[in-house]
Amino acid sequence: MSASTFHVERVLPATRYAELDTKTPQNTVEPHYPSLTTTVPKEFVHRASIAEVMLTDWARVDDQHFTVSAQWPRLHGFFAARGHHDPLLVAETIRQAGLLLAHAEFGVPLGHQFLMWDLAVDVSADRLRIGAAPASVVIEVACTDIKRRGKNLAGLHFNAVIHRDGQPAGTGSATFTCASPAVYQRIRSPRIGDGGAAPIPLTSPTAPQDVGRISPTDVVLSPVPAPGCWQLRVDTRHPVLFDHPVDHVPGMVLLEASRQATVAFLGRDCLPVGITSEFTRYAELDAPCLIEACSLPRCARGRERVLVTGRQDGAVVFTSAITVAPATA
Repeated sequence: MSASTFHVERVLPATRYAELDTKTPQNTVEPHYPSLTTTVPKEFVHRASIAEVMLTDWARVDDQHFTVSAQWPRLHGFFAARGHHDPLLVAETIRQAGLLLAHAEFGVPLGHQFLMWDLAVDVSADRLRIGAAPASVVIEVACTDIKRRGKNLAGLHFNAVIHRDGQPAGTGSATFTCASPAVYQRIRSPRIGDGGAAPIPLTSPTAPQDVGRISPTDVVLSPVPAPGCWQLRVDTRHPVLFDHPVDHVPGMVLLEASRQATVAFLGRDCLPVGITSEFTRYAELDAPCLIEACSLPRCARGRERVLVTGRQDGAVVFTSAITVAPATA
């Protein structure tokens, strides 16, 4: 679908005209407002709340290359970093871009399910600084490893280059597969049956200040006796992390757990500038998930790195390698 579908040009009703004896309209004025901006349909990015849609437009370059535009608010109710646009908001933007293109350009019907296998972002802290207006972002997307099942898209990988105000701000990538409702039901029914699994009782949050949060309702970790470990705290009532009913823990909850575990492990609030995550299994709602953090060797620029691993029922659910900006960034 062309981007022009959402770059609307509105002609507003004309002002009232003077009526002559002949009743013929005279001096009709039709104001013209080109290039008004709106968000893409929320259904294309699997969001129930319009407020959580970050994308505003897209355009096809060729069969494998696209541009996607987005806007990052100066203040978000959940994704917040002091003085910067939240890197996890960047990750959410990358996630939404993949879903948008799958539906709008590759013809995946609404109602199909997506499984994200990996997601990575690498951003410049300087280019994430909050300015005097929301950040306008353009993302160049290149799709590779496109797999089809018959005529239908089965999955793909994509790489993204993020530009803010015409300057490079970071990169991202993701791999996903998609399945029809019938196939998804066959995959998930051994675990959840015909309905959704009841989540485990909500556990107590870790102290918000220990994980870089202000409100305990935004904390996704619960304390456990072992050092460097926490239990994933799953609050299905959270209006952003659980924007709509799901039968497993969303990937963005796992990324937030990785960020919070990194803050707790390092003992200071920090800005993630690199996130490389792999998702190997569904994180189920009805079983505890243990979150573990350990140090990784510093990267070439001397930045600290933390490996966060989620385990459930004795198996690894996901891993996230988090690179943080220096404390002075």
